[in-house]
Amino acid sequence: MLNTLINKFTPHYQNLKYRTVFLILFLVSLFVRLPFFFRDYVDRDESTFILMGQSWVDGHLPYTELWDLKPPVTYLFFATIIYIFGKSFLAIRLVGALIVSITAFYTYKISITATTKKVGFWAAIGCVALLSMFGSLQGVMSEHICMFFFMPALYLLINKKSPQFYVVSGLLMGLALMTKLNLAYVVLVVGFYIFFLHLKERAYGSGILRSVLFGFGILIVIFLTFLPYYIEGYPEIWWKSVFLASLEYAGARRESIFSFLPITLFMGAFFYFSWKRKYLDFKSPAIQWVSLAVIGIVFSFIKGGRINGHYLIQLHPVFMILAAIFISQLSFLKNWNYRPYVFFLLLLLPMESYLEYANIVKTKINRGTFFNGEGISVPNYIKQHQIDTENILFLEYHIGYWSLDAKPPIKSATHPSNICRNELFAFYDNPRETAVDELKYIMEQVQPKTVVIRKNRSIFHPDLIAENKYIDSQLREKYNNPITVDMAEIYMRSE
Repeated sequence: MLNTLINKFTPHYQNLKYRTVFLILFLVSLFVRLPFFFRDYVDRDESTFILMGQSWVDGHLPYTELWDLKPPVTYLFFATIIYIFGKSFLAIRLVGALIVSITAFYTYKISITATTKKVGFWAAIGCVALLSMFGSLQGVMSEHICMFFFMPALYLLINKKSPQFYVVSGLLMGLALMTKLNLAYVVLVVGFYIFFLHLKERAYGSGILRSVLFGFGILIVIFLTFLPYYIEGYPEIWWKSVFLASLEYAGARRESIFSFLPITLFMGAFFYFSWKRKYLDFKSPAIQWVSLAVIGIVFSFIKGGRINGHYLIQLHPVFMILAAIFISQLSFLKNWNYRPYVFFLLLLLPMESYLEYANIVKTKINRGTFFNGEGISVPNYIKQHQIDTENILFLEYHIGYWSLDAKPPIKSATHPSNICRNELFAFYDNPRETAVDELKYIMEQVQPKTVVIRKNRSIFHPDLIAENKYIDSQLREKYNNPITVDMAEIYMRSE
């Protein structure tokens, strides 16, 4: 009975058309991500990108009015959506679901150049899952955007040999690079590999030409991000914010080399057994390109000195291709009826989504709206009670600025954690030298009339003892008893 049901809903892989695959991927992406469309924010970075995008729509180039540590294409992505659709969480999250499905679609297209449609289909489904589940991945992150450009670029490098396609691939890689700068290592390796492929054929001129065309496409994008700053007379801001600040941050926030041992050992073991057991055909051009991308991305994590959950978004679309092929070669799977187990696994995996569906229904019943979170309830309370918004500081739930048509009172407060990243101050001409000095300037000079924090949690990272001690004393001494709204506290200045 169960097998009959599974067979009914299992696609006939060999008959799958591209449009059918894309539709399935989009529907899966939409189903998993839909309940999170109504959240105020899923990750703090997403809120910051929205604020930066809104500032650009308002006529301010990134880094001039507000400041954060990402290349400008990240903010251009959000600015474009806001410009077209206005202030809409739904539009941002819907476009996020769309780019996840497009990324997964190119995982499928690359896969079927090296394996069967069946394996490619499940690689793409796995890609959607890993880009949409667990932790903060339901939001729209810069890694989602960069892979939306990276995967089509990789597909063109594998499948298109005409010179013009190297320019197009370079343009896409340039957009990916100007979304996530750590991809510079991957782009550099790809450029050398293009030449190497033709070197093997002794076609030196052709290899040089294609490498140059690829690099030309990348340089066009970099130049176009620089051009507005040059026209407006801010070339130094672009250089310091896009490149120098990122290099400084990577050096200052570098994790121990031992933190990279798990992923390094895992990848080493994966490639060794794939080669030893002949699970992957490393003579296949597609496998070579994908393996190169995987190694380059992991190397970029190590060189960047940091790795966390949403960084892995860059790895999932390419690694799923190799992983799906690897799994399909395991002999015990060929003799084992695993399909019922996979069916139940697919039902259980989106547990976070099921819980969030229940949450939005509960919110609708209790509050009359699907939208939820302190980034929405706090601004609503502030509007209803006519609390001052001209000089307001969100030390948490900073998407509230967007809902209130307000701006952070100072550049470093664009992302609340930037207040404590004193190594970056010089790159946006902040005259203070330490995080405590910055806090003193905010609390004693700017003197925000309203401050919003998270209830029963330290305001900054627990390791920042001096910073937490200072801000706690300021709130205690200079502000009235807080008003609690859900899990937020609103302080109003008493002086």
